[in-house]
Amino acid sequence: MTESSIIYIILAFITALLLALFQYIYKSKLNTKLKIVLTVLRTVSVFGILLLLINPKFESKTFYDEKPTLVIAVDNSESVSYLEQDQNAKKTYQLLNGNSEIQKRFNVKTFSFGKALTTLDSLNFSEQQSNISSALKQIGEVYSNQVAPIILLSDGNQTYGADYSFISNAVKQPIYPVILGDSTIYTDVSIKQLNVNRYVFLKNRFPVEVIANYSGNEAVNTELKIWFGNSLVFRKPIQFSAEKTSEIVSTTLLANSVGVKTYRVELTPLNQEKNTVNNTKNFGVEVIDQKTNIALVSDILHPDLGALKKSIESNEQRSVSILKPNDYLGKINDFQLVVIYQPNNRFNEVLSSISDENLNSFIITGNTTNFSLLNNLQAAFRQTVTNQSEDYQPQLNRNYSTFIIDNLTFEDYPPLQSEFGEIEFSVPNDVILSKSVNGIGTNQPMLSTFEVGGAKHALLSGEGIWRWRAQSFLESESFNDFDNFIGKLIQYLSTNKKRSRLNIDYKSFYNGNDDVIISAQYFNKNYEFDNSAALTIVLKNEENNSAREVPLLLNNGSYSVDLSGISSGSYSFTIKHNTESVAASGSFEVLEYNVEQQFLNADIEKLQSLAKNSDGNAVFNTEIENLISELLTDSRYAAIQKSTKKIVPLIDWKYLLGLIALSLFAEWFIRKYNGLI
Repeated sequence: MTESSIIYIILAFITALLLALFQYIYKSKLNTKLKIVLTVLRTVSVFGILLLLINPKFESKTFYDEKPTLVIAVDNSESVSYLEQDQNAKKTYQLLNGNSEIQKRFNVKTFSFGKALTTLDSLNFSEQQSNISSALKQIGEVYSNQVAPIILLSDGNQTYGADYSFISNAVKQPIYPVILGDSTIYTDVSIKQLNVNRYVFLKNRFPVEVIANYSGNEAVNTELKIWFGNSLVFRKPIQFSAEKTSEIVSTTLLANSVGVKTYRVELTPLNQEKNTVNNTKNFGVEVIDQKTNIALVSDILHPDLGALKKSIESNEQRSVSILKPNDYLGKINDFQLVVIYQPNNRFNEVLSSISDENLNSFIITGNTTNFSLLNNLQAAFRQTVTNQSEDYQPQLNRNYSTFIIDNLTFEDYPPLQSEFGEIEFSVPNDVILSKSVNGIGTNQPMLSTFEVGGAKHALLSGEGIWRWRAQSFLESESFNDFDNFIGKLIQYLSTNKKRSRLNIDYKSFYNGNDDVIISAQYFNKNYEFDNSAALTIVLKNEENNSAREVPLLLNNGSYSVDLSGISSGSYSFTIKHNTESVAASGSFEVLEYNVEQQFLNADIEKLQSLAKNSDGNAVFNTEIENLISELLTDSRYAAIQKSTKKIVPLIDWKYLLGLIALSLFAEWFIRKYNGLI
C-alpha cells in the first residue's frame, strides 16, 4: 500500500471521529455511556463511507513452482510392429509415463504420430506412413515458450516429409530418441527407389529407373526383373559386394495400349534373406493417346511466364511453348490452348485469329497491357482504361461451378497488380476470384471463365502470379496445391467437356500408401453450389464384386470421402445424390505397396544425429533407466520458482457496505429507543 493511501486513511479516520464528537459530545446532554456508543457507531459509519471513496489497495504476491514439460512422442506406424518392436515400445512408454519421479519432476504430455500428430489415446501401430519431422515441428511450435524436452520413441524410419535429423533448428528443444530396434546388420537386397513418369504416350517408349541396394559383407548375385502381368518384359543380373552396395538400372518399356497399366519390379531373394517384402515394388503408368500442347504467347520477359510453365507442365500430359506473337502465328494449329500474357500492339493478329477461328484462350493482363487494343479486338468484356494500377488481393468464390478447387483459400496470398477501373462482361461469366482491397470486396472479377460460340476462355486481371506459387510453397512446403489449381483451369480450357451439376475429382491410380481421396461438387439447377446436398459413393471392388456405400462430407466448399486404407485392386464407383437423379461415375486402381514394410533395421545413425544436433541423447529401449536418471539429474530441467503479483483492495467492498449498514441501523435503533428521533 502506498504512503498516500495511508495518509488518506488516517485523515478519513480523524474526519469521521471529529464529526462524531461534534454531534454527540459537543454540548450534548446525553449520559456518558450513550454518548460513547453513538460516537463509536457514527465514527464507524462515516469512516466506512470515506474508505469506500478512497478505495485503498495493496500488492499481494503468491509464489509457486513451475515444473518443466516432458513430451513423450510414440511412433505408431506399421514399421514398428513389422520390426517386432511394438511390445518394446509399449513397455518403454509405460516405464516412462508410469515413473513416479518423472511425474513429480515434469508435467508429462503424451502424443502418438504416423503421418499426423495426435494426442496419445492407444497404440496399435497401424499407421501406414510416418512423418517424424512434422511431429517434432508441431511439438516445437506448441511448447516454443517452455522448457520441454522431447522423448521420441521410434525406429527412425520415416516414409513421408522432410529430413528430420536437422529439425532441431526449428524445434529448439532437447530431443531424446529411444531407438526401437537393434544395430545388427542383416544380409538384404531391396528396391530403394523407383522413378517413372505418371503419364506416357501411346506407341512411345517410356523410361524406368530402379535403384537397388544391398546390405551385407559378402559378394552376392541377384537378378532384377520387371513384369507386366505374367509377362516378363525386362531382366538384368546384378552383382553386389561389401564395396558395391548400390546399382542404378535404367531401361525403357513400350506403351502398347491406352489406359492404366501396372508393372511389378522384383529382385530375386538371397538365401536366408530376412525381409523379402522390400524386394518387390509395383508401379503404374497411364497411357494417353496424345499430349495437350499449350502456347504461352508473350512479348515481354516476366517471372510469371516461368511460374505458369512450371505449374502447367507439372502434369506430364501437358507441354508449354513460350512464343513471341509472330512465332505463334506460324504454329497456330499445333496448340489446343493459347495463353495470352499482357497483350500489346504486337498482338493485333493473334487476338484477331483467336476471335476469327474461335480458339480457346486464357488472357492475363497487367501493367504493360494495351487495354484499348484488347477492348477493340474482342467483345466478351471491356476494361475501363485509366492508365493507373492498383494492388488487389484475391477472394475465392466458393460457388464456382465449373471445376473443384481443393486446398486453396487464397486468404494469405499476396496482391496482384491490375488496372484500376471496372471490368464489364457482355457475356455470361463465372467468377473464380474477385478483387478486394485491404479485405474489402470490390465486386470486380479478378479471375473469370466464360464461353463464346462454343470456345472456352478465361481472364486473369493482374500480374505477379509467380508470388502465388511461392506462397503456396511457404504454406505447404510444396507447389502441388497451386499447380493443381492451375492444372484444373488449363484442363477446363483445353477440353470440350460440358458443364455438369455434379463434378468429380480423382486420380486414375493410387500407390499403396497414397491418400485415396475423391472429391465432388454438387450444384442446384441454377448452378449454385448446394452445401446441404446428401451425396453418397458406391464403391465396388472389381476383383471380388464386393461393394460398400459411404457418405461424402462437406469440406471447404466441396464434398469428399477418404478411402485411404482400402486394399489394392481395381475399383469402380458411382457418386449419386440421395434424392435427385444426378450421378457421376469413374474408376481407379490401387497398387499394392506398403512402404512401412520396406525396412530391416532402425535408422540408428539418423536418430543419433538428431539427438546430437538438439543437445539430447539417443538410447536404446534397453537403456531406459539411464535415460530416466539423466532427465532427473539434468539441471536444465529444474523447477522454476515464479511469483504472481496482484493488486487487491484492503477491505472487500461487500463487507464494508455491510458494516456501514449495520452501524447506521444500530445508531438509528438506539436513538429511536431513547426517544432521540
